[in-house]
Amino acid sequence: MQWETVIGLEIHVQLTTDSKLFSGSSTAFGAAPNTQVCAFDMAIPGTLPVLNQQAVHYAVRFGLAVNAAINQRSVFDRKHYFYPDLPKGYQTTQLHHPIVGAGQVAIDTSAGVKSIRIHHAHLEEDAGKSVHDAFPGQTGIDLNRAGMPLIEIVSEPDMRSAEEAIAFAKTIHRTVMAIGICDGEMSQGSLRFDVNVSVRPQGETRYGTRTEVKNLNSFRFMQQAIDFEVSRQIDWLEQGMNLKQETRLYNPEQNETRPMRSKEQANDYRYFPCPDLLPVVLDEQTIAAIRADLPELPGIQQQRFITDYGLSDQQAALLTANKPLADYFVATYQACNDAGMVADWLLGEMSAYLNKEQKAIEQSPINPQQLGGLLLRIQDKTLSQSLAKQVFAVMWQGEGEADTIIAARGLQQVSDPAALETLVDKIVAQYPEQVAQYRAADKKKRKRLLGGLMGPIMSASQGQANPREVSQILLRKLEAPL
Repeated sequence: MQWETVIGLEIHVQLTTDSKLFSGSSTAFGAAPNTQVCAFDMAIPGTLPVLNQQAVHYAVRFGLAVNAAINQRSVFDRKHYFYPDLPKGYQTTQLHHPIVGAGQVAIDTSAGVKSIRIHHAHLEEDAGKSVHDAFPGQTGIDLNRAGMPLIEIVSEPDMRSAEEAIAFAKTIHRTVMAIGICDGEMSQGSLRFDVNVSVRPQGETRYGTRTEVKNLNSFRFMQQAIDFEVSRQIDWLEQGMNLKQETRLYNPEQNETRPMRSKEQANDYRYFPCPDLLPVVLDEQTIAAIRADLPELPGIQQQRFITDYGLSDQQAALLTANKPLADYFVATYQACNDAGMVADWLLGEMSAYLNKEQKAIEQSPINPQQLGGLLLRIQDKTLSQSLAKQVFAVMWQGEGEADTIIAARGLQQVSDPAALETLVDKIVAQYPEQVAQYRAADKKKRKRLLGGLMGPIMSASQGQANPREVSQILLRKLEAPL
């Protein structure tokens, strides 16, 4: 039997406000446990919530970015459940009247562009964190995260493969970063994904029994969890067994999902409107002001990078994946006026150094103007690519501008024809066997043998000989009549 996969996502986006959704406690990451907690966060009787206006504006900003309806009247509800890290015994969220209504985003897939519908997005507060490995036989509770402002983005079940789910998640990820409402740090819990997965026979219109895989914080884990869950569900159904609607957790070490609890329905949470919060009412002027403040969206920017800078689809997609990287590209281009070279260095050498040290582009010790200055020295043939990489490594250590390093270390590329010819003659005389092999070889082998002679030449020049000029001189020497 042929099976069809059906996937919907719930994406929790932590908003980059300075304070929590209903209190003045700090939202800074990495503080010692329970140091960013006030009386309200601890649910001390008599304390009341005060809504964070910036969080409301951020939710509206997201809605506008995905062409969603903005509900001018939204209402907060209480969602009741009982975990140690939820001091109040309920979460303040939005059920019946969310702030953001239906919208859609376009995703790129191997089969082309596909539109994924967003059912809604609502504001809610986060719960605290249970820590199970700090005290032997005990669980610690850290309430620093309690009350953090979130928007939960709920998609329609429009995705039919892990590839489409990943593409949708990545599109949301770069959108919320581009519009400045989230830092995108998945390792810190800034984005968390719940994946609803079901399968059904090909051609069936009714949905199958779904499971929800909770709290995935990387695209790789999402891919693996979906692949496992689809395979598990198909295997169970083909054996004639019934699936349970349940919540599951993904274990990356075992690469499997495991049951967490039976899947609750809305009435299990005893929702009712929060009596401590008035409805949120937005006027047209406020929405218009937020719309006017929206930056260029990633999809539009990606197409502009292709059109204006002549970049490939892949280069443009990678460079517009987050706003700081796109801004760095533009600033570097303005310094050296070669978009292709800038893209190659940012996605090559720069990315390698950033990844090695686990830094973001805004933490690079080399600023765009400095990188542009280095690339200018490649353009004017002061440096070869090899020498430029040496200079880059020194710049990364904070030793100054490219020109300063070149002058101090004598790293200028040698392009003088007479000096290069003398160098080539010396190496040709030292390697008579390789020269003879080259002259006796067919055209296909000559390319490889040429590289065997280029190596000693570049080594003898300490990498400073102009490789293109050397290659031309060496070819002329080797192919000259004996």
